[in-house]
Amino acid sequence: MTRRARIEPAMPATTKKLRCAVYTRKSTDEGLDKEFNTLDAQREACEACVASQRAEGWVLVRDRYDDGGFSGGTLERPALQRLLRDIQADLVDVIVVYKIDRLSRSLMDFAKLVEVMDAHGVTFVSVTQSFNTTTSMGRLHQRDGSRRTPRAGLPGQPSPPDPPGAGHRVGHPGWPAAGGPHLR
Repeated sequence: MTRRARIEPAMPATTKKLRCAVYTRKSTDEGLDKEFNTLDAQREACEACVASQRAEGWVLVRDRYDDGGFSGGTLERPALQRLLRDIQADLVDVIVVYKIDRLSRSLMDFAKLVEVMDAHGVTFVSVTQSFNTTTSMGRLHQRDGSRRTPRAGLPGQPSPPDPPGAGHRVGHPGWPAAGGPHLR
């Protein structure tokens, strides 16, 4: 894996610099020996996201946080542990991942990670999912979503439909027998 040098345009002097760390993970080491593998693809998408936010002050940190061949069901991953140490050392402002499940597949572990991030003022962005705590709306969604997590699965994913009787009447004459409200 080689890293291409990039010449970035200067950031406006009034913009606060936000140090962005890209975290990538693949559960197995299958295919990681290829010149361009899934970790590279994840990194490329995340780096493009950071570059697109350059005017907002986003800059990529030099360190790479790549866990190839490690399950997302545990927090015991070398690059993740290094990332957590860097968060605690105030070296990172934003964590950028391709998908939320690259960071964790366990809801309880994800909640622990969010606690660490919150304690150190670090925000979190998923490139391919609607989850971004760098904005006030994203933080509101995170807080609102955390109340529904047992039903909703991972934050940023849609909640399943409400059961009949939860906020709407069942059996309305204009609705199909098995369904809920449908607009005409």
